[in-house]
Formats: sequence, structure tokens, C-alpha cells
Amino acid sequence: MKNPERSPFIDDYFAYLLARASALVSHEFHEEVQAAGLAVSEWRILATLSDGRACTISELADIVLAKQPTVTKVVDRLENAGLVVRQPGTVDRRQSLVSGTPAGRRLAAPLVASAKAHEERLLQHFGTAESAQLKATLRALIDELSPRRS
Repeated sequence: MKNPERSPFIDDYFAYLLARASALVSHEFHEEVQAAGLAVSEWRILATLSDGRACTISELADIVLAKQPTVTKVVDRLENAGLVVRQPGTVDRRQSLVSGTPAGRRLAAPLVASAKAHEERLLQHFGTAESAQLKATLRALIDELSPRRS
């Protein structure tokens, strides 16, 4: 629905539409994350590591949409809480790999399930094919705009 307070430019500006959709989609679930005692940045890191993967701080920063110094501080907090551990990298020992502990995965598991249910509720009126196409389009946009790594 168009808001007469906004300009026709904003209502049709792609970057604004993406930002607005992201804010609306995330708001309700972020309240649930905060009610569970986590900051959104902590949730994003724990969710990323919930499948057993290990990531560098740089990889986590890219995935969780934060700057490396911020991610380092969040990882420090999570490590002090016993929710993640750091281990020396296998290829470059100067880089540490961060992985979730069993306690971190237990904390993330119900929130991951809740995030999936939240997504289903958001996308239910689009249908399976349109939801898949929307995700594919967003992934293609992300791939196109992401910096190339050698």
C-alpha cells in the first residue's frame, strides 16, 4: 500500500524496497531472539555455526552482515559464555576457526526451528514456486553484487 507521506521515488526505489522488506520480515523474529536472551548478532553467529561448521572471523563477518571487529567482540562474548570455541586454522594457523559448542548448538536449535516456521508463515501466501523464485532471485542478486574472492 502506498503511503502519501513517501515520494513515488522511494516507493519504487529498489534498495529502499529491499531494506524495508528486510526490516519488516526481521522485526518479529528479532523480538523472539532478544526474548531468548541473545543479541541479533549473537543469534546470527550461533545459527551459522549450528550445523557443525567452523568459520573464520572474516567468513562470519560476511555471513552475519557485520564488521570484523564487531564479530570478534561478539565471538569473545559467546566464547566466554561457553557457546563457541576457537581453534587454530588448519591451513593458516594465524587464523582461528570458530565453531559452536554443544551448549551453543542446543541454544540455537529451537531458534533455528522457530526461524524456519517464521519464514514459512511469511511466505505461505506466495506459494512454493513463487517463494523458490523469490529466493533464487535474491541469491542471484547477492552473487552478482558480492565481491569476488580469488
